[in-house]
Amino acid sequence: MTAPTKPSHNGPSDPAAAPASGGPLHAPVADWFAEHARDLPWRRPEAGAWGVMVSEFMLQQTPVNRVLPVYEQWLARWPRPADLAAEAPGEAVRAWGRLGYPRRALRLHGAASAITERHGGDVPSEHAQLLALPGIGEYTAAAVASFAYGQRHAVLDTNVRRVLARAVTGVQYPPNATTAAERKLARTLLPEDEGDAARWAAASMELGALVCTAKNESCHRCPISGRCAWRLAGKPAHDGPPRRGQTYAGTDRQVRGRLLAVLREAPGPVPQAALDQVWHEPVQRARALDGLVSDGLVEPLADGLYRLPVG
Repeated sequence: MTAPTKPSHNGPSDPAAAPASGGPLHAPVADWFAEHARDLPWRRPEAGAWGVMVSEFMLQQTPVNRVLPVYEQWLARWPRPADLAAEAPGEAVRAWGRLGYPRRALRLHGAASAITERHGGDVPSEHAQLLALPGIGEYTAAAVASFAYGQRHAVLDTNVRRVLARAVTGVQYPPNATTAAERKLARTLLPEDEGDAARWAAASMELGALVCTAKNESCHRCPISGRCAWRLAGKPAHDGPPRRGQTYAGTDRQVRGRLLAVLREAPGPVPQAALDQVWHEPVQRARALDGLVSDGLVEPLADGLYRLPVG
């Protein structure tokens, strides 16, 4: 692999024209990771595949500092998939707390139930079996297979995609949604050895989380800054589609969160009148509640009562 060149003025470099090997990137990133990786509970050997899976569900669109306390409580209560599967799905929603995107709790409960029924309570190691579990997509299947079982898979989260976009293709940000070209590039850059590939997946993800961040990147601390196509090109500004923001205040997401908070804290069913107090606008409140019911996060009962799902 030669040093990345400056992208042409006609647009960002083509991922299909990326280097045939990521060899020169692997060693410096792995060495950096060995020195700077955070000590996170899901990276410890005792976490096992279930601990890795739980972390991957929780970390989607949620920062580590918010996940850590919920993760510890979750694994203390449900150390194996069968322990979670034995509980009502509403208990998963209750324990999810304020992590956000609570449908993830239902999906994790569904995956735990399938693991218990199909695999004797052990998280499967085969990528295809992981992908066949409810609530598991390509990213999560690859992440569990790689981080829990040391297999060779391209693990493409937002952080990895940003590192590859900058270091290899010379653009500031990756596309809003993962593309086939990105997947092809990630597979091309994978080390051949399974263990090295798993370390590369974890190390490149950590590099994006701590150094090659979305804003205020720390190029002076980056182990591959001398090979980074984006930096060598003078850090051209993003000229693709606008970056999606994550507004929250005043949205249906906020209303849903407030409604669920009431239900999580209640020991039993909650009357409609109690839910009506959490948001002043009745049309939006009703829409948010209907959405929760439609998503299976809330069960309506007779006499205007609501509860978390029990089955």
